[in-house]
Amino acid sequence: MGERRVGLVTGSATGIGRSAAVALARAGYDVAINYSRSEAAARETARQAEAAGAGTFVCQCDVSDETAVRGMLAGIQHTYGRLDVLINNAGITSDIPPTDLDGMSVEVWDRIFAVNVRGMFLVTRAAVPLLRKAPDPCIVNTASIAGLRPALQALPYSASKAAVVNLTKTLANALGPKIRVNAVAPGWIAGEWMEKTLGAEYGRLMERRARFTPMRRVATTDDVAETMLTLIQGNRFVTGEIVVVDGGYSSTT
Repeated sequence: MGERRVGLVTGSATGIGRSAAVALARAGYDVAINYSRSEAAARETARQAEAAGAGTFVCQCDVSDETAVRGMLAGIQHTYGRLDVLINNAGITSDIPPTDLDGMSVEVWDRIFAVNVRGMFLVTRAAVPLLRKAPDPCIVNTASIAGLRPALQALPYSASKAAVVNLTKTLANALGPKIRVNAVAPGWIAGEWMEKTLGAEYGRLMERRARFTPMRRVATTDDVAETMLTLIQGNRFVTGEIVVVDGGYSSTT
């Protein structure tokens, strides 16, 4: 087993995943960077992680594909011989508003659940044998405020993130005491994801959200990554928890 700790971040080509991968690199981890389609973006994440001192392993894998997932974990074992941290971040959504029930096809619904829920389970299951060998292993899942309260996101996205919340708590019990399992639930995050969700109203609605947030701004991907890192490096007696990262918005409105 190598000396450096190793983390796997799924969906780490962009957004929260990229910030999490770079945060792990800065904390002294080598990083396995997973992507489904965005190879160029994943290579940029690897470049940033390497600039922070990490060794990287870039792996293309659709997390909803069990064979591909097992291949990815086999590659990590072959490359590093260990896995200390798993961040289940891969996720997709739809631009169909939650009020448009007829517009939501079964195919889109099933695909979102396949990636967001089945994918999280498949990667976790495949990673557990390696994680159990680590001295202080942990898992952090990316949930969402949409999984805790009504939101503007598409129905299957919100429902899938509610499933992530439940799975986090259930897995914490199933994998304890050896492996801690927690999740972060981001609120609105500045950037591409919310631009797609809010469309032309992005600027106005994000400014309004910031005004009603105690911290007077919306979250960034780095805010979320920082919270993930605190769950990884500290909080040794915390498992099964969902940490909301929204500047206090959901607690005060």
